[in-house]
Amino acid sequence: MAISQKLRSYMDRCGTRFDELMHEPAAEMARAAQAAHLPGGQVAKAVLVQAGDEYMLAVLPSSKHVSFNFLQQWLARDVSLAEEHTTAALFPDCELGAIPPVGAAYGLKTIIDDDMLMDRDVWFEGGDHNTLVHMDAANWKRLQKGAGHFAFSI
Repeated sequence: MAISQKLRSYMDRCGTRFDELMHEPAAEMARAAQAAHLPGGQVAKAVLVQAGDEYMLAVLPSSKHVSFNFLQQWLARDVSLAEEHTTAALFPDCELGAIPPVGAAYGLKTIIDDDMLMDRDVWFEGGDHNTLVHMDAANWKRLQKGAGHFAFSI
């Protein structure tokens, strides 16, 4: 399947430079990081959440988990994990569980955990369980322009 076409088009429009890294199939981002021999703190994962009446992406290191309590406090509304059928509908060009951590490519707001805004390279799944997208910190930040951020992972 490779990188989703929506993501590729968005990255091209933003002028971001990236590389693709093939790895053994892995259904979870933490395992994808292990399969590619990458530190989990530099591999971003996306979690689709429902915050009140809207959906948004929470982006955090693959080695951590979303604190829904922190998200609820920061957003001042109920936050829950989106259902799989919603994820499939919002990301039709992606395998389930391999959604890219770039909500803007799909018309979604993005919230980034502060741990993903460090000055280091970032890797993430681009739509399938075999391909990681790699970019440096400057391109990652350009891609995430306009996204909110705070510390919400544990």
